[in-house]
Amino acid sequence: MGRYDRYILSQLLVLFSFFTIVLVSVYWVNRAVGLFDSLISDGQNLRVFLEFSALSLPQIILLVLPVSAFVAAIYVTNRMISDSELVVMQTAGCSAMRLLRPVWIFGIIAGLLIAILAHILVPAARAQFMDRSYEVSRDMTGRFLREGQFIHPTEGVTVYIRAITELGEFRDVFLQDRSAANTEITYTARRALLVSTDEGPRLVMFEGVAQTIERDSQRLSVVEFDDFTYDIAGLIQAPDDRHISIREMSTPDLLSASRSFAEAQGTTLAALRFEGNDRIARSLFVIFVPVIAAATLMLGAFSRFGIWPQILLSIALIVPLQMTWNGAESIGSRQEGMAQLAYLQPALAAMVAAIMINLAMRGRRPRRQGAAA
Repeated sequence: MGRYDRYILSQLLVLFSFFTIVLVSVYWVNRAVGLFDSLISDGQNLRVFLEFSALSLPQIILLVLPVSAFVAAIYVTNRMISDSELVVMQTAGCSAMRLLRPVWIFGIIAGLLIAILAHILVPAARAQFMDRSYEVSRDMTGRFLREGQFIHPTEGVTVYIRAITELGEFRDVFLQDRSAANTEITYTARRALLVSTDEGPRLVMFEGVAQTIERDSQRLSVVEFDDFTYDIAGLIQAPDDRHISIREMSTPDLLSASRSFAEAQGTTLAALRFEGNDRIARSLFVIFVPVIAAATLMLGAFSRFGIWPQILLSIALIVPLQMTWNGAESIGSRQEGMAQLAYLQPALAAMVAAIMINLAMRGRRPRRQGAAA
């Protein structure tokens, strides 16, 4: 690469990194609020929240990278036009294709980043995220037993624990079971332990009382016990063996999966095929995004009225491309044999980029000194 290519490429990469950090931060904060409320309400600690937040970052980065590449190309091209750098280069005889060469290189770099994220990092992070979500959902201590709070794990059941020691022992336990139609049972115990068994978790209470009220007859029965085991596995609907999410599957597995496997995971073969092809199409599409932005802005390089019309035009060109993907995704993920629609967006982006480059080359041909004389 020449000095001009290195100069423009460095500017693009710096601004690309800056806009990526800004957009990821905004998007992450927006999602972190809901994630924080969900985890904390289930009794999880800050470490689990930070772990889940970190595992969601690759997917967020994958979503914002095309936007960051587009904004970076617009910003750099606009600055070069404002500082008359493009005018100097065009006067020196550089064509629009030559001026766009570092933008093409930048687009290829962005495409490689998208490919690494889509094919490697996002599936790996998603698999870890789903594994941890499955573990957290089965964490009875975090979701069911919290000290100093009245918990209603299911309809008709109320639990209160005054304190939980560092050894995991519960002090002063109150459990009221009103799930039966005509019976209400209230358990109180001085101590209790949560024990894991092959049949599920059990709450073992010591030195307590069980009070049973029959609602029809209003008869009260009181039984004191030294120890009593209560089955709490049915109080919370912990998930069975989890299904494999589409996002955590590798691209080769998506493209070669069988119909029986898709049905076993609760999805369709069309959805698997489209997701696999879409990962490839995303990395191709992002190559043309900065080229479209820069080529469109070059149409107004010599305008005295600013380049806002060109900026709005570049945005107007990108929006239909995104709408095209939405339509392709809606059809391709539902109908078998339509997975190739995933490549419609990058194909249209390539056509738009070619048209804008051609217009930029026709409209900004440098004038020769001899012709002016």
